Amino acid sequence: MTAINAVTDLTLDGEVAVITLNSPPVNALSAAVRQGLFEGFKAAIADPAAKAIVLICEGRTFIAGADITEFGSAMADPQLADVQDMMESSTKPVVAAIHGTVLGGGLEVALCAHYRVAVPSAKFGLPEVNLGLLPGAGGTQRLPRVVGPERALEMMTSGRHVPAKEALSGGLTDELVEEGKLKEGAIAFARKVAAENRPLTKIRDQNAKVEAARGKPEIFADFRKANARKFRGFLAPEYNIKCIEAAVNLPFDEGMKVERKLFNELMAGSQSAAQRYTFFAERQAQKIPGIADDTPLIPIKKVGVIGAGTMGGGIAMNFANAGIPVVIVEQKQEPLDKGLAIIRKNYERTASRGGITAAQVEERCALITGSLSMEESFADLDLVIEAVFERMDIKKDIFAKLDAICKPGAILATNTSGLNIDEIASVTKRPESVIGLHFFSPANVMKLLEIVRADHTSDSVIATSMKLAKQIGKTAVLVGVCPGFVGNRILGQRQREAQKLVMEGAMPWDIDRVLYDFGFPMGPFAMSDLAGLDIGWVKEKSNGESIRDVLCEADRRGQKTGAGYYDYDENRNAKPSPFTEKVINDFIVKSGANPRKISDEEILERCIFPMINEGVKILEEKKAIRSSDIDVVWQNGYGWPVYRGGPMWYGDQVGPDKVLAKMQEFQAKMGDAFKPSPLLEKLVADGKKFSDL
Repeated sequence: MTAINAVTDLTLDGEVAVITLNSPPVNALSAAVRQGLFEGFKAAIADPAAKAIVLICEGRTFIAGADITEFGSAMADPQLADVQDMMESSTKPVVAAIHGTVLGGGLEVALCAHYRVAVPSAKFGLPEVNLGLLPGAGGTQRLPRVVGPERALEMMTSGRHVPAKEALSGGLTDELVEEGKLKEGAIAFARKVAAENRPLTKIRDQNAKVEAARGKPEIFADFRKANARKFRGFLAPEYNIKCIEAAVNLPFDEGMKVERKLFNELMAGSQSAAQRYTFFAERQAQKIPGIADDTPLIPIKKVGVIGAGTMGGGIAMNFANAGIPVVIVEQKQEPLDKGLAIIRKNYERTASRGGITAAQVEERCALITGSLSMEESFADLDLVIEAVFERMDIKKDIFAKLDAICKPGAILATNTSGLNIDEIASVTKRPESVIGLHFFSPANVMKLLEIVRADHTSDSVIATSMKLAKQIGKTAVLVGVCPGFVGNRILGQRQREAQKLVMEGAMPWDIDRVLYDFGFPMGPFAMSDLAGLDIGWVKEKSNGESIRDVLCEADRRGQKTGAGYYDYDENRNAKPSPFTEKVINDFIVKSGANPRKISDEEILERCIFPMINEGVKILEEKKAIRSSDIDVVWQNGYGWPVYRGGPMWYGDQVGPDKVLAKMQEFQAKMGDAFKPSPLLEKLVADGKKFSDL
């Protein structure tokens, strides 16, 4: 065995040179890896005893991609292209032996081998689009030549991980070898290739599949149209599509120039910077200062949920999806039966779309049982989550009962969206076991889980909750107790200003349009119509005191009644409502205000800058650990556009000084609702950014 460098070895197995890469944790394409591969191939090609070359990786995966920490800085030689040229131009057949996840730059390396073999558990993908990028090492030109432009479009704009069986049928791999015997299988394959004197297949020269699509622009037009809603606002999907068009219409080397140009544009742009920031922010959110890695975890083998409504049912589905049995408790049989029926219907809908199998529907439904008695069902559970009405008296009553019923060490969690968890915990004799697990609706779909640490919550309960969130597929952020926690507290700032802007002359559709154009899925008034204007509205107590009251009294309760702030057609398409406009103008006249023309710029700044200021207050009060945690909350729970990073990251792009100046200007004109946080003032005085907090 010859050590090429610290991460690469070269051995000879008969006539097959084996280059072994071992750079934990995922063999990313760092400078040391590139250097090891370059020198390893150079030595193997020069060795007269070697008739074929196998590239294989130690650890849990083949090369999983680029070293993201090098992005945006000058990369040391050899460049990845130098390694790829060495492989592709080798005078001896090169076989890539693939296991784990061969992603991004890893797949681009594998596509420069003459042949690829993989174990059945391997997965292939080019997920650069999720970082606001495109494959920048020939992936956009080679992949369409292997799988065809149509499949390349789907893979590259979704970042999907393709299983090995599909990769075999699509040409991404040449052979599947027995699980656990990759090295033996790859060497045997390489021997056979050498013995049969098979051609040195270069994907760059394989043009049949791209030529078949030449002169068919409808392939790309139809794909753009079908995905317009999903790609809205993002640059990277469109740039990936343009590169595949280049692969179809241009020679390989010309297509590579297009790829390089568009890659550099994305890399230098703000969208990729935001998406790369998000990648690291979500990982950083898992790190909790002061809680040791070896903190004892509480085994969660069975869970209870109180409440079979929309939220309780959705929460239960998360655990069933992860194979954890759940008991849902309701007070009466009818709502319990209804809740369980909705859960089954949700699963069946997913199965009808191909998301899960019919067998999985039955497996998951079997894991969810119903009960009318906490006493009978909760005594042996490891975790109970309360998901009932947002009333403190009800929640305290439930927690007092849980304290008496549940076994010692069981976690008692509340799904409250903003009530004081310390007050809820005060009715128990075990406040160290009480925590907030704030799921977002629909709970079986939304990724965010705000984990709310109360004053006495133990480290074990926090650590267990963070790990459990990952197990059930959630993005967790640890926050502190305050009204609305992090997400809803910041949302309150935007909602207040949206309502005020309406009373100053901006129509709901003006405000919604500005926020939609900014990148939100919908604005606050469209969202109200979707949720239902009558949530929390009581007909018997309504007396026309607000715009919402008048709309609800007129049976304009949102999309479900065909009218709310907007008018809706039979397909629920919205259009501005003359009725709503008249209601608003009547309220403005009654208030004695003088309506004015409000610019889009003011609407955006009035809605967004107070959110940033509130984020600073939250950090000042230590209710969030870091500014990036706030951004993770808003991206995963409230539809903040990923390509704008989050409110705090966006504030850094605008400039904290500009945010402060606008808040001061608004405060002078409109009062102390805009009073800047003292920490914001200090931040600007010190010349720092929100990311420094």
